[in-house]
Amino acid sequence: MTSFPDPTDLTLEEKVSLTSGASFWYTEAVERLGVPAIMLTDGPHGVRKQRAGADHLGIGDSEPATCFPPAVALGCSWDRDLVERIGAALGAEAADRDVAVLLGPGVNIKRTPLCGRTFEYFSEDPVVSGVLGAAMVSGIQSRGVGASVKHFAANNQETDRMRVSADIDPRPLREMYLRAFAHIVREAQPWTVMCSYNRINGVYAAQDPWLLTTVLREEWGYDGVVVSDWGAVDDRAASLAAGLDLAMPGPTHAGDAAVLAALEAGTVDERRVDEAAGRLLRMIDRAQHAAADPVDADAHHALAREAAGRSIVLLRNDGGLLPLRRETAIAVIGTFAVEPRYQGGGSSKINPTRLDTALDEIRSLATGPVTFDPGDRVDDAAAVASAADVAVVFLGLPDAAESEGYDRDDIDLPADQLALLDAVVTANPRTVVVLSNGGVVSLPFADTVPAVLEGWLLGQAGGGAVADVLFGVVNPSAKLTETIPRRLQDTPAHLGFPGEHGHVRYGEGLFVGYRWYDARDLDVAFPFGHGLSYTTFDYRDASAAVDDAGDVTVRVSVTNTGTAAGREVVQVYTGLPISAVARPPRECKAFASVPLDPGETREVVLTVRREDLAYWDIRVDRWVVEAGVYTVDVAASSRDIRTSVTVDVDGDDVRVPLTRMSSIGEVMAHPVAGPALAQAMAAAMPDLSGAGGIMPEGVDIARMLGAIPIGRAGMFAAAGGADVDPALIDALLDDADASKD
Repeated sequence: MTSFPDPTDLTLEEKVSLTSGASFWYTEAVERLGVPAIMLTDGPHGVRKQRAGADHLGIGDSEPATCFPPAVALGCSWDRDLVERIGAALGAEAADRDVAVLLGPGVNIKRTPLCGRTFEYFSEDPVVSGVLGAAMVSGIQSRGVGASVKHFAANNQETDRMRVSADIDPRPLREMYLRAFAHIVREAQPWTVMCSYNRINGVYAAQDPWLLTTVLREEWGYDGVVVSDWGAVDDRAASLAAGLDLAMPGPTHAGDAAVLAALEAGTVDERRVDEAAGRLLRMIDRAQHAAADPVDADAHHALAREAAGRSIVLLRNDGGLLPLRRETAIAVIGTFAVEPRYQGGGSSKINPTRLDTALDEIRSLATGPVTFDPGDRVDDAAAVASAADVAVVFLGLPDAAESEGYDRDDIDLPADQLALLDAVVTANPRTVVVLSNGGVVSLPFADTVPAVLEGWLLGQAGGGAVADVLFGVVNPSAKLTETIPRRLQDTPAHLGFPGEHGHVRYGEGLFVGYRWYDARDLDVAFPFGHGLSYTTFDYRDASAAVDDAGDVTVRVSVTNTGTAAGREVVQVYTGLPISAVARPPRECKAFASVPLDPGETREVVLTVRREDLAYWDIRVDRWVVEAGVYTVDVAASSRDIRTSVTVDVDGDDVRVPLTRMSSIGEVMAHPVAGPALAQAMAAAMPDLSGAGGIMPEGVDIARMLGAIPIGRAGMFAAAGGADVDPALIDALLDDADASKD
């Protein structure tokens, strides 16, 4: 068997041709050497292999495939094993259709609920997004199909997405918007990383050597292919030089010519072409070994139903209205019960292999009467509701409200739906609301309707999953991976979204999602991590200890204290109350989905990785773990802390070079310079306050002097009658920087 070609076997023109697509979905072939074209196609919650002549954004037809729950729903399972199983099923369907790379998962942070594409993303938290994203990648690639983690990076809105500059300070960029990608690259090594359309701090992601080479490859060790989002490349040569390997779509013969001209001019190094071509050849070679086993459509539909049931969040259940008894007389109201909204619009739109409706599935499980009203005439709906034991009202956003390519204008449900609900609740207070939406919506009825199910977008089997949860066939275990606010005005990015004149300023910094609401102690409708069950759980005997690797091992005993089998998502948050830098009160660092039978107790062991405790220190441009006593909250949500412990964590040594602009306080904190400066100050400077001093009584001199640059200390000493030789200050700083203590 002959070996697969490498870049030395190709001409320069052939190598350049590999760095852009041959068509909308295919790479270039090199027929002379037997290098085939391979197909990349949209995910991330299904295989969208379009038929010949179809369009990119989902208006045209595509081959039927299982439509699994989109990430907005699946993320709420908090279950990496389930997500990996979904990934494996996606990989199997891709292999069966000769698809080499599936374009997903999407792991961008939910900065604002208005983002039109938020249904494709897992969470407002980078650790949750990173862990679940890595599980999805591992699942897809277990079937010999590549994943494409997207959109790298800071693609947090659709407004002006192909031009806008996301202007982000270094700490939030690293800690919030790059962290999930770093975790996925290191843990799962995706075949490809897809760069985003937008600019980051003024530079297009597709042309950013800092992003694509310095961070992704040199810092994170990535060795796969960097592919552009479709149409993201403005300058082929500049993108190639920056670290982009594959510009999609193609063909771009003018782009090939531009690259060849840049090579001739020396603005692109031929070694960069060799690197890109080599990575593409390795990927094409890997794609030849996928196991294209037959797909069991029924089994995948059953998996989609299981995943959808595990993704429905029980927000409210006053009086134990749910689960319903099967003999209950039920009024089903709302068109979503018969015309389900199960995915968002745009490039991820899947043509499902089948589609369940909630009304049919409710009727298949119920033994009592089930009546239906579409809800378009409110008096009729109220009459149907009043004649039943329980009314189940389906509400949600219309298809046009949420799509790739544009953002939402508000987070409100349509006014006619709210009026319908008011009429139904008046007619029958025993009302259950089932929501269908890709991003959070305002819930003005959250405190009045006794039972609310957040159904998100559940994929093709969502109708059956809703019925399963309503009747208790499935005990809901999902929890929110994004906060549901009371008002749009309370959201972190409200005043900075969507920007203006080509720039959007991420002025909320680190305080995204629950970090914002908790830091400001804002009331929310439902907090991050919230989700109820038909059973109850008790947490006891929590402990936390630092292991030899520096990670924090957290242990807690969890008991199912109810009468139904269920799952509890145990969440671990950490905080550092006394810190030298700004921090949220708590941040999610680990989690586990734990199945428990009634009365069963399990010790749950969770690991908080030391690297996830680190913050980005802008003084030295690296990750730093700050020493201190950390609070470890073991919780059922970010605002339902069940037990707290503390753990003493050793910090990283950070030696910031001292200069004449270093403050006196910074110098005093230095192990060498501090004692020397204290001695010099005591000898050289008289009492500066009180009678005869230059400062009034009651002034904390140490705090005031602490902020003064050491190079300007002489003028204050002179005001007090002392003389400080600048050379002595320079010598002090030189000794400090030369020391190793």
